[in-house]
Amino acid sequence: MGGALVLGVGTGVFLIALMWIGTLVLSLVMSRAAGATKLGIVPLVLLALTITLILVFFPRASELPSPVKETQIVDTFFIGRYVLLAVASVIFLASLFLLLPFHLLEPVYAKPLRDH
Repeated sequence: MGGALVLGVGTGVFLIALMWIGTLVLSLVMSRAAGATKLGIVPLVLLALTITLILVFFPRASELPSPVKETQIVDTFFIGRYVLLAVASVIFLASLFLLLPFHLLEPVYAKPLRDH
């Protein structure tokens, strides 16, 4: 292991956690805003999701190869993990598309100018 480990995990896990905590805080602040600022939550979450996926799927390789032959660990739950990821992605996309008609496109009815 080339990097320093804290609690058995590397710095990338802490970066991802810190980024999502910041995204959550900024989303809560933006949700209280009025007007089009509230829609800034969507690109913020998509940016955090993109950075997370890049960090997860393209980890930084160690600069020096390990001279010791390590035992090969086979992931037997590989297919199940990707099925779970696909189901979670479909649920996320469905909830994002349901947000449009149920929250953003709510009808705003005009009030009468005066009652007779």
